[in-house]
Amino acid sequence: MSGPAHDWRDRFGRRMMRTLGMPLAKLERGEGCWVWDDQGTRYLDFLAGIAVNSLGHAHPVFVDAVSRQAATLAHVSNYFATGPALELADRLTRLTGAGESGRVWFGNSGAEANEAAFKLARLNNSGGARTRVLALVDAFHGRTMGSLALTGKPAMRDAFEPLPGGVEHLPTTIESLEAEVDESVAALIVEPIKGEAGVLDLPDGYLQAARELTRRHGALLILDEVQTGAGRTGEWFAYQHAGIVPDAITVAKGIGGGMPIGALVTFGHASELFSKGQHGSTFGGNPLATSVANAVLAEIERAGLVGNAARRGAELRERILAMGSPLVEGVRGRGLLLGVALTEPAAQALSAAALDAGLIVNAANDSTIRLAPPLIIGDDELDEFEARFARALAAVAAPHR
Repeated sequence: MSGPAHDWRDRFGRRMMRTLGMPLAKLERGEGCWVWDDQGTRYLDFLAGIAVNSLGHAHPVFVDAVSRQAATLAHVSNYFATGPALELADRLTRLTGAGESGRVWFGNSGAEANEAAFKLARLNNSGGARTRVLALVDAFHGRTMGSLALTGKPAMRDAFEPLPGGVEHLPTTIESLEAEVDESVAALIVEPIKGEAGVLDLPDGYLQAARELTRRHGALLILDEVQTGAGRTGEWFAYQHAGIVPDAITVAKGIGGGMPIGALVTFGHASELFSKGQHGSTFGGNPLATSVANAVLAEIERAGLVGNAARRGAELRERILAMGSPLVEGVRGRGLLLGVALTEPAAQALSAAALDAGLIVNAANDSTIRLAPPLIIGDDELDEFEARFARALAAVAAPHR
């Protein structure tokens, strides 16, 4: 291989840290639900930066918010307050239903938000007896040391042991909750849908049981809404589908629409646990990031994109199943966070075939394709997806005929 494509791959291999494999392509620009690589090839983006680009690429609202705020005030440190940060805190407490008791801490990513949640859990221990934090097998909460301790994936954890202690990973069953949640538990931390595990739904009634048990025993119920929040599942936040109120949630990804930002939102008595000096971030809550997040969330609300996610997600599910491919076993998830379950471990091959067909999807594991398109998708994008995904399915299924 020679030429520009070879050049960037060579530079990546020589200069970038060896934490990721070789990128699939070198992207140059995006517009709406489409991106273009350095060879001019156009791709339909049904991953959205892993559930980040809520408004797609180069949306006028996003561009205007970045431009206006960057020309005014980008960063001030956490020694000062700014209007965008206060506005976003108000917006998040309103959208989550945290109400007057709600409080917000701002960071820069989902992993940072989950680090803050881990520290919050440790503070729920006034009597000194609450030494356990419960999370779920196969859950993913981030790659920093604290968020990795919460992550129930041994392959990610083993090289970094010993991790912060006191975390136990439970099977995702109500029976396990009933057996393990007691007065020694400081918090239970759960993803409403396990995105990185293959878009796995929780069992029916799981969140309701988790809420009842944690409340009864004085433990915090903390929900990781980093991937499921900001309208992606057809609700503003996935827990609202279950009709419960948690003690805290973590958010990131889609709330910024491409701007790095994360947050911990607390409810009720959990809002009183942190005290001055116990947590912080130099960049967290800076006016540039919070101004953009305000604009993104306001546009999701104005344009009815939460409802669009619910409606288009149902249509997308129906179209996939109607293809009748022998490779497709079913579709999991809600709204525009869907996992296409495969009948054999062909997800990597199918993801590659989709890319060849001009479609960006993701192999969440060996037998699941993850779909997380921008919330703005409509009929045209669904038509394009159907044609391109059908070609990919046919290409992968062909050797088995």
